[in-house]
Amino acid sequence: MGVKAALSKPFAKLIAKGIKKWSSNPIRAQEKVFENLIVKAKNTAFGKDHGFKTISSYSDFKKAVPVRDYEAIAPYILRVKSGEENVLWPGKPIYLCKTSGTTSGAKYIPITKQSMPNHIHSARNALLSYIDGSNEADFVDGKMIFLQGSPEMESENGIPIGRLSGIVAHHVPQYLQKNRMPSYEVNCIDDWESKVDAIVEETIHQNMTLISGIPAWVQMYFEKLQIKSGGKLIKDIFPNFSLFVYGGVSYEPYRKRFEELIGKSIPSVELYPASEGFISFQDSQDQEGMLLVLNEGIFYEFIKADDFFKDDRERISLKDVELGVNYVIILNTNAGLWGYNLGDTIKFVSRKPYRIIVTGRIKHFTSAFGEHVIAEEVEFALQEGLKSFDAQIVEFTVAPQVNPLEGELPYHEWFIEFSKKPNDMEAFIVKMDLLLQQKNPYYADLLQGNILQTLKVSAIKEGGFTSFMKSRGKLGGQNKIPRLSNDRKIADELFSFLEQ
Repeated sequence: MGVKAALSKPFAKLIAKGIKKWSSNPIRAQEKVFENLIVKAKNTAFGKDHGFKTISSYSDFKKAVPVRDYEAIAPYILRVKSGEENVLWPGKPIYLCKTSGTTSGAKYIPITKQSMPNHIHSARNALLSYIDGSNEADFVDGKMIFLQGSPEMESENGIPIGRLSGIVAHHVPQYLQKNRMPSYEVNCIDDWESKVDAIVEETIHQNMTLISGIPAWVQMYFEKLQIKSGGKLIKDIFPNFSLFVYGGVSYEPYRKRFEELIGKSIPSVELYPASEGFISFQDSQDQEGMLLVLNEGIFYEFIKADDFFKDDRERISLKDVELGVNYVIILNTNAGLWGYNLGDTIKFVSRKPYRIIVTGRIKHFTSAFGEHVIAEEVEFALQEGLKSFDAQIVEFTVAPQVNPLEGELPYHEWFIEFSKKPNDMEAFIVKMDLLLQQKNPYYADLLQGNILQTLKVSAIKEGGFTSFMKSRGKLGGQNKIPRLSNDRKIADELFSFLEQ
């Protein structure tokens, strides 16, 4: 064991003790965050507009501050971007994080001096929690790769602007800089495929021990490594590879393909980082879900997903959440986001401590007939179907077909790129459909009532999703395929990438 690995163990124990302290008193941790946010922001433009000086309780706050999505808070952010101070948070942000919006084009999310530690500490604490829980720290001595966006930044009115992963790259602790890959020059390559090729060249002979990124892009990296090495398994290319860190989408649909590429099972740690804040991280290899970060400048609110579009929807704080309920997560942060609808849906799987799973996006669902099928449900059906029929995928998405051929009933169309097709496609489709009915009774009722027919699978050709994302200018980095749509926009574009 190297020096870094040896030193990381007592440090991990110390950090784990601190995590246990705030996670075992979660409501007080959130009350402290709430009180601090209101006091610090009361003299900002937003604080004055919303009467922060008169807010003394969460009840007062809910009356004063409505739930907003990005479009509604954008006028304040434009003032920030123009260089105005004290708009959403005291002073100016230290960065504006540029991210792709689903309805508004580019979004600019402020990151302040006070909010930056949330991003850095949470990523660090995820790794230290793994070390403390597993007593495995050897990966700290090897090379670590983070497949991410470019660290290059623009500047506007004195505020640096970049992608989240690129911003965070500038804050990697000094003691990890020598371990970190790829090089700055390679990380700045704009074209994603060229970048991954360069990363392969740069890393193939290195002692890679930790690999991190969105599963689909890491899979691309592994496949290119295999080609470059003449077909070697990843465990033979990187014999000391011992931890996979991921976020953005569920790992489960990719797991079997990963294990085939690697040649063995590798421990993994899930993260839930967003431009708006680092929400949660997997703190245990034994317990389901990710620990909600409660002490780092984010005050959380929740609205039941089933009620979100109702006029009388109820906003609640952490103390009133229930297990197993699908909630839309609302953020109030020391970066100056207030009543902010992140757009994600989550479920609590534990209250002691508060752990969550991500279930999808409130705007990403399939509900052409009122069934409201969500990502958690389709991922479950796909995962179990793949397992049952010895199949593997590269990527997938689901859309409704409301205008089928004459004489046919409408259906859900699944666009799937297989790396290994099911040994019985018809049985695979039936199995997935039954699993989806099991998870969603509304969907089951529609099939039994002859409103819908069994789902259909449209196979995407090899490399099809990569070509599709490239055609949209969204290849690599933090870009992801939406799991579900309620229209045919993506589906219609994908017809160009179907198997012939």
